[in-house]
Amino acid sequence: MTRPAAILLDAVLCPTGGPMCLRVKHLEIGLGERVAVIGHNGAGKSTLLRLLSGFVRPVAGQLVVLNRSFDLPLSAHDMRAFRCEVGQIMQNLHPVERLTVLENVLIGCLGRTRGWRGLTRCYPPIEVKAAEAALASVGLMKQAETRTDALSGGERQKVALARLLMQRPRLILADEPTAALDPVAAREVCQLLVQASAGATLISVVHNPELLPLLADRVIGMKQGCIAFDLPIAAVDESCLDALYKRNEVPRIKPVSRQSQATDNNHTQSCLT
Repeated sequence: MTRPAAILLDAVLCPTGGPMCLRVKHLEIGLGERVAVIGHNGAGKSTLLRLLSGFVRPVAGQLVVLNRSFDLPLSAHDMRAFRCEVGQIMQNLHPVERLTVLENVLIGCLGRTRGWRGLTRCYPPIEVKAAEAALASVGLMKQAETRTDALSGGERQKVALARLLMQRPRLILADEPTAALDPVAAREVCQLLVQASAGATLISVVHNPELLPLLADRVIGMKQGCIAFDLPIAAVDESCLDALYKRNEVPRIKPVSRQSQATDNNHTQSCLT
């Protein structure tokens, strides 16, 4: 049975900030899927995540995420609602160091804690109990009152995962969630991330192919701004990886701005073909 789509990209073109454009002819990701995105540095992986999080918009094509079309800018109200449904785990997205571990986890409920309670960090008791349960699930309940700057890198990622549990997002975007972690900590964080994403769609940028079976059922390989392959995890073998990571000369494509799109349509079409 085909899953309803959580994400749809069709004929999408987006500048990457470098010499290439991100070009996606067609991509669908179903609700609840676990997908890993791999490829060499500069292949367009992080740009794809920025598109899906709404931080950048395509200059051409159709982008739909969680039933929201990004053909036109969302209103401020709709964007806030969208951001509440999208959780992110980034390699440099650390918790607020001056706050305690518990306070950092409670940040995850700000999307549903409005008014004076959110401004003063006076959270409802039910949310505090939920934050404590989230900390217990990642093994950090004993550090609840510890300042976050006293934690190790692996522990900080666990705090971010507990905060994700508090947010209850429908879509989770993880950009190198195990960067700078030792192998044992990396595997533990992967397992916790999958547990935290139960019922949600999980898309992870992964640099270590050995972690793919822990994070994904489906793997998207990106090369030079395009999707090189889109395969179930069982079909990703050494030959796929060798071909993906073999460096080719990257064509220099001038990024297209939205303002110039109407007058530079020929360039846009060449990027999409």
